[in-house]
Amino acid sequence: MWCYRGGSISAEPRINDRIRVPEVRLVGPSGEQVGIVPLAKALELAQEYDLDLVEVAANARPPVCKLMDYGKFKYESAMKAREARKNQAHTVIKEMKLRPKIDPHDYDTKKGHVVRFLKQGDKVKITIMFRGREQSRPELGYRLLQRLASDVEDLGFIESNPKQDGRNMIMVLGPHKKKTEAMAEAREAQEARKAEQAALPTHGRTQRASDDAAESESEAPAEATDEAPADEAPAEASAEA
Repeated sequence: MWCYRGGSISAEPRINDRIRVPEVRLVGPSGEQVGIVPLAKALELAQEYDLDLVEVAANARPPVCKLMDYGKFKYESAMKAREARKNQAHTVIKEMKLRPKIDPHDYDTKKGHVVRFLKQGDKVKITIMFRGREQSRPELGYRLLQRLASDVEDLGFIESNPKQDGRNMIMVLGPHKKKTEAMAEAREAQEARKAEQAALPTHGRTQRASDDAAESESEAPAEATDEAPADEAPAEASAEA
């Protein structure tokens, strides 16, 4: 009685002597169709061109094989897969929490966070938290959400209109730019800065690095620390007003 004892099934294509069929449909090194030839003839051509005979369509009748440098093919495939993973974009929903009667300075800080998230290609969930008597004035939260949406309309749009959710009012903003576009622009900007620094004299690069560090510190958004109930702790990438 046959029993399967496990073990991995190779996803690698069969090459050269591992191909066990009497004949194959052969494709040349440049993609030209050679036609159906005996396996021995195909292997002979592979040796003549100093290439590998690779089975690219095992389920065809006869199987399709191509003459190629299999080591180079595997390397290029791995590099393409790596590049695809690097450019893969994951949609992230950030969250920003505000109060209906937020201070103007705090509002500007929160808006700065929203602008940064949208520039990065992320969605932003805006939550207005009502407390006590504020719950009887939902129009305050609605006006605040509309104001925020208007202030960032060049970067994002209202994906989900304001709606009441218990003691909170929620709105979702979506970015105009896709995540992949934002990532590409960020990489281009980083490469441009590196090229600019490389072109400067040593003293200039040192001074520019110091200036950039000072500018980054001055522009770093301060985290608002307001009193908040334990059951309303902000989620990741959220701040309370």
